Amino acid sequence: MQIAIIGAGHVGSALASTLGLAGYQVVVTNSRGKESLSDFTRRTGAVARDMRDIAQGADVLIIAIPLCRLPDLPASVIADLPAHAVVVDANNYYPARDGRIAAIDGGQVESDWVALQLGRPVIKAFNNIIADRLAHRGRSTGVADRVALPVSGDDPAARRTIMAIVNAIGFEPFDAGTIDESWRQQPGQPAYCTDPTVGELRDLLHRADRQAAIRNRDQGARLMAKLPPDYPSDQLVRVARFFVGLDRLEPAAWAALFRLGIAVLLHRS
Repeated sequence: MQIAIIGAGHVGSALASTLGLAGYQVVVTNSRGKESLSDFTRRTGAVARDMRDIAQGADVLIIAIPLCRLPDLPASVIADLPAHAVVVDANNYYPARDGRIAAIDGGQVESDWVALQLGRPVIKAFNNIIADRLAHRGRSTGVADRVALPVSGDDPAARRTIMAIVNAIGFEPFDAGTIDESWRQQPGQPAYCTDPTVGELRDLLHRADRQAAIRNRDQGARLMAKLPPDYPSDQLVRVARFFVGLDRLEPAAWAALFRLGIAVLLHRS
């Protein structure tokens, strides 16, 4: 299976590495051309392509670029995709980065908006986990604390395809329903960046709140802006789990909360 990735940032890099290790053929592109990807390909083992060639022979196309750049994708990318190819939306909407998107602010589900821009249905996946955890947290099937990742989409066969990929790279796939339900795994929701087990994920998705998510998303973005860029991802996950009611009796969770407060104060000064 050939998997094409548009985007060579943190998420694109994590996916390229893990997919390659799982035995998939991975090709990648960005807006700057394949010549800019020499370091990326050396680190990940992926093959660099120009944007005009990225869709050729792809069985899966993963879009991992900021949402604001989606309308700039050449129409040929989607037009050249094989009919059977599955398109994956691994993006998230952050107004501070993407600017205001009126349709999403008005209530349209992010991935519905993405599908409209592309003119093709999408599967929502890989968007609710920190990139560093995506690269390093994969575990064998049957491990008790294996992190579960939700997969949403309207085509059951396409969902199964992506769920098989999720499993192959070391995560527990969870069928999260149609694309209209994908808002439950977006930023600000309990399932976002909390590395849940499959049992925890089921409950966290059920507890999702669309109105509270907007406030939580923006507060989270402001907090992240106050932290150093190399702040440990495991500490962020511990804090995220604490705030959704998980691990509150764990000393490590309280220590992570304290450490976060100190980091914010020091970085601000």
